Amino acid sequence: MEWLTAIVLGIVQGLTEFLPVSSSAHVRIVGELMLPGNDPGAFFTAIVQLGTETAVLVYFWKDIRRIVTAWFGWVARKRPASDPDVRMGWFIIVGTIPIVVLGLLFEDSIDSVFRSLWIVATMLIVFGLALGLADKFSRKERSLQQLTWKHGIIYGFGQALALVPGVSRSGGTITTGLVLGYTRQSAAYYSFLLALPAVFGSGFFGLYRSIGEPMVLGWGPTIAATAVSFVVGYVVIVAFLKYISSHSYWIFVWYRVGLGILLFILLGTGVLQPL
Repeated sequence: MEWLTAIVLGIVQGLTEFLPVSSSAHVRIVGELMLPGNDPGAFFTAIVQLGTETAVLVYFWKDIRRIVTAWFGWVARKRPASDPDVRMGWFIIVGTIPIVVLGLLFEDSIDSVFRSLWIVATMLIVFGLALGLADKFSRKERSLQQLTWKHGIIYGFGQALALVPGVSRSGGTITTGLVLGYTRQSAAYYSFLLALPAVFGSGFFGLYRSIGEPMVLGWGPTIAATAVSFVVGYVVIVAFLKYISSHSYWIFVWYRVGLGILLFILLGTGVLQPL
């Protein structure tokens, strides 16, 4: 049962990490259904996210290598600061700072209080509606070539909202991008790149913190879940980018609202426990 649970959670993680529906919320909900009274844990979630972020690394490898090469070229004074790839490298660094600082400041709450399913249900609905409104009323005309330092920092705080399960890392970043006037494709593309340092950082920090501590799911099942999340996540990246090139985000909005309402019902009837 432990292995089956881990594989199912790996599939859930891979399916939901890149969609604006909150992977941490889904792992939390499905984990509670499969392991009543035993939350898979924030560390399990962080570790399994390494699988999906590795999928991002593989899919965007050429872009990532180009940006990293350009940034270090600037450090070595071989590239000008005005180089678009150098600027993108700096924007990713600056945009990562908010989630690192806030993650450390609210670490205890993130691992406990924030994982309440009441909070998850509320965030699913509230930020689902925020995504819908942003998608409907924003200008959607800016490209990433027009990214500014101010917008880079705002993007970073949008990503930091995902520290609360139910918000969604991609959802928070994409919603922020839409509000700032960026196109759907630009907002999604940047959300992938911006997530890399934060998710890899939290994943490896989770590994470090897990050493010597009891785990709800053992290392074997957790590694299996991570591998599964990589494969599923890669397929989802391809499908998601193709989908948003010609569709709005409203299907995800209705899904989030519906899931949030269902979660309230399950909590209210005692089928699920909040913590």
